[in-house]
Amino acid sequence: MNKKLYLLLIISGLHILLIVKIIYNMASGAEAQTPAAGEEKVLEWAAKDKRRFLHAVYRVGDLDRTIKFYTECLGMQVLRKRDIPEEKYSNAFLGFGPEESHFAVELTYNYGVDKYDIGTGFGHFAIASEDVYKLVENIRAKGGNITREPGPVKGGETVIAFVKDPDGYIFELIQRGPTPEPLCQVMLRVGDLDRAIKFYEKACGMKLLRKKDVPDYKYTIAMLGYDDEDKTTVLELTYNYGVTEYTKGNAYAQVAISTEDVYKSAAVVDLVTKELGGKITRQPGPIPGINTKITSFLDPDGWKVVLVDNADFLKELEKK
Repeated sequence: MNKKLYLLLIISGLHILLIVKIIYNMASGAEAQTPAAGEEKVLEWAAKDKRRFLHAVYRVGDLDRTIKFYTECLGMQVLRKRDIPEEKYSNAFLGFGPEESHFAVELTYNYGVDKYDIGTGFGHFAIASEDVYKLVENIRAKGGNITREPGPVKGGETVIAFVKDPDGYIFELIQRGPTPEPLCQVMLRVGDLDRAIKFYEKACGMKLLRKKDVPDYKYTIAMLGYDDEDKTTVLELTYNYGVTEYTKGNAYAQVAISTEDVYKSAAVVDLVTKELGGKITRQPGPIPGINTKITSFLDPDGWKVVLVDNADFLKELEKK
């Protein structure tokens, strides 16, 4: 064979191999990018979804006593109440407006259980009032436990006070102008604030509304939610310097948030828990006997969140 022809064939063969390799690498790269692109599409749902805080669930030792305190001292209304004797519990929903548009507390009484451990992780609920001084005097007159007298917050001007309900749950009273949602905060303590913020942003579609570090008192707080603090309920996360773990007790249970699609929302949570921690505790689907679709999960600090199908939730309210 002609030497020049031989060399030409070798060079041509090398060119072909190089082209094949380039095509293979491009294809492999596309395949490698496909899962990531798919994950991004899944994660986008949390930001697109229409969500709001529905209610916080916790246990009390005397349902009638707590209802009396919340209505007469704090100014809440009983929104609905039900007794389930076959499962030996009763619960009541209270708040400052209809559940269709307002945040509520769901009080659960388990037959025969009159005391619970709140633990060190749960912080408080908060109520916005146009006159905290007047509210505190009303609570005091009815025998309520005032744990911080009303006055400006340290280093600021906002007037606040703290009171404790009959079961030991703390309520912060915050003075502010008229608001559509007086039941305005749920505060939980976390061991890694940045991780928790990232989790609630990605898994729950919340926005970081503000973050404040208070080095003099060695803590940092972050407010997250779906609208401005003066318009809706927000989640307040607190990090105390150097504290990475808290006890949960058996009193506070969970917070419920609405979603337009529990299946898509669960897929988001599944991805985020793999990255940041936490776990799904109930796969998406209808609750037997009620048919309201839900999914539930724990955040990286072990706090439970339940996502509830909004259309099903509204149907449930129609039956009350």
